[in-house]
Amino acid sequence: MTDNTLRPVLLAGLQGQQDQDIDYELAELANLAEANNLQPVETFLQKLDRPNPATYFGKGKVEELGQAVQSYEVDLIVVNDELSPSQIRNLEKLTDATVVDRTGLILDIFAQRAQTKVAKLQVQLARLQYQLPRLRTSMSVSLDQQTGAGGAGFTSRGSGETKLEQSRRRITSEMVHIRQELAELIKDEDTRTAQRQASQLPTVALVGYTNAGKSTVMNRLLERFGVGAVNDTTKQVFEKNMLFATLNTTVRKLTLADKRQLLLSDTVGFVSKLPHNLVAAFQSTLEAAGQADLLLQVVDVSDPNYQQMMKTTEETLQSIGVTDRPMITVFNKADQTDLPYPTVDGENAITISALDLKSQDELIQLIEQNIFADSQPVTLKIPFSENKLVATLSSEHVFLQEDYTEEGTVIELVLSPQELTKYQAYQI
Repeated sequence: MTDNTLRPVLLAGLQGQQDQDIDYELAELANLAEANNLQPVETFLQKLDRPNPATYFGKGKVEELGQAVQSYEVDLIVVNDELSPSQIRNLEKLTDATVVDRTGLILDIFAQRAQTKVAKLQVQLARLQYQLPRLRTSMSVSLDQQTGAGGAGFTSRGSGETKLEQSRRRITSEMVHIRQELAELIKDEDTRTAQRQASQLPTVALVGYTNAGKSTVMNRLLERFGVGAVNDTTKQVFEKNMLFATLNTTVRKLTLADKRQLLLSDTVGFVSKLPHNLVAAFQSTLEAAGQADLLLQVVDVSDPNYQQMMKTTEETLQSIGVTDRPMITVFNKADQTDLPYPTVDGENAITISALDLKSQDELIQLIEQNIFADSQPVTLKIPFSENKLVATLSSEHVFLQEDYTEEGTVIELVLSPQELTKYQAYQI
């Protein structure tokens, strides 16, 4: 039975000779539709070597879609690919329904999810870039009415269309303005990033497929190792079982049991066929992954398609130039499978449930083994006249040993190469 609160929609896709994952893509398309308050009522698939340049689908499938629009009493078709403006126009004319392609659907979801000013501007820019060549389609009318209005979604489509040339001029002008505003905001973020780098704290970035549990991992670690995160929910990230729950990058400091610290960041989730202009718009947001000392690829191991999801993540990272970062693969949600957890597979993989305390401990231990691999125990002698330095070191490190001599305090502790350089004058 269809939920009356959701707008019914038809899904449609093509399977070419090289499309081996079409069932997975269509299942994902259904999840994307549901994330945008749409209820898929039927899915249509056509095997075709190459898309029809005029209508994307072949003549017979277009007629079938038109008949389904009437029989199911729907007015919206979602297609599992990015269509050309002419393909959208022709399909809408022949089926008498609004046609939304995969890119338009994802952009609309992002518009509804964006919370920060940067995220909202990035999504708005991507939507305008997408909208510009599609001004004659009914889908662009919907986008045109939503742009700058909070992203109401395809579910609140209206009527009417501005004059083509006026719309083009307005959109082009608005894109220029958004780029200028983004440049200023990103400049401020670059300053904050430089300050974090100057702190010499190692950085760890969570990456992975949307809804794999990245935010859950981050919040559970924050509850245990983030200062004040237990009582201050503003320090945590938004967490919900839905696609693209978070769009902006959040950076938090963790202080571990041995007092060593690191910066942990959560990034926007990935999905197959993520629109190129959206990836470009979020380039600055995704740069947190490229600057990290260690990546944690969070994988929903309970999903039967998790291997395709890992492939999507790796392809997206390559598309933004992140190819040389050390990575731990975190197979999450093992509590929803028969897999034992926590289990560590070498230095680069672990199977966990983010909700399990022992899993969290094993994950933290694996992270420490990676990012603090170059650290080593050293012995320092601090003169009594510089006792403030001892207090500083004590707040940041666990002393392996502490003794007192006539010349000063002798302490043994573990330091990173950067810290060793800083305190080399005191080494004995």
